Amino acid sequence: MTVHVAVVDPLPVFRRGVATAVSALGHLVEEPQDIEAWARARPGGMVLLTLDSAADVDRVAALCRMRPRPLVVALPSSDVSSLGVRALQAGARSVVARAATVPALQRAVSATLDGEAVMPVGVADLLLTGRPARLPRRPAPTAQQVAWLLELSRGRTVASLAAEAGYSERAMYRLLQALYQQIGVSTRLEAIMLGREAGWFDG
Repeated sequence: MTVHVAVVDPLPVFRRGVATAVSALGHLVEEPQDIEAWARARPGGMVLLTLDSAADVDRVAALCRMRPRPLVVALPSSDVSSLGVRALQAGARSVVARAATVPALQRAVSATLDGEAVMPVGVADLLLTGRPARLPRRPAPTAQQVAWLLELSRGRTVASLAAEAGYSERAMYRLLQALYQQIGVSTRLEAIMLGREAGWFDG
């Protein structure tokens, strides 16, 4: 079944990445400016809404008061457990961390459309016990790895990075794949988005 899906996020590159991932499932993806007007015009639609603050949780609540009610999947960008719980309490159907991998996002969209509620273990733990779960920490990237990601975010090619670092292009690809695995992502775009969200590029 094809569904209209709206992506609401401040970063165009993130919206495009999500649109590509969700379109691959056969859905019609849009990036509306006025999400409430969009939801009224497309009953039965799904909204993927990034959460950065309490104001975004209020947007979830406003959407969930609408009739018919859109399916809202909240994408907390930080403080996933706390914002995720608040989003569920406001009426969101599912919660997926904004930094989740493409396959995880696709699984969450499909499961939500199938009538299931999806959430990270930290959100479930906080709902059930009132205490956040302790999740395993992944090793932080080195300064050199952060520099590579920053250059990739600026449009540098892997070939030019390899030449500058003194590696073959194939070796550079292997190093980058190892980095993506280390930080828990699977693509260059996801790695760059995680780097921006984590503040790795701020220095």
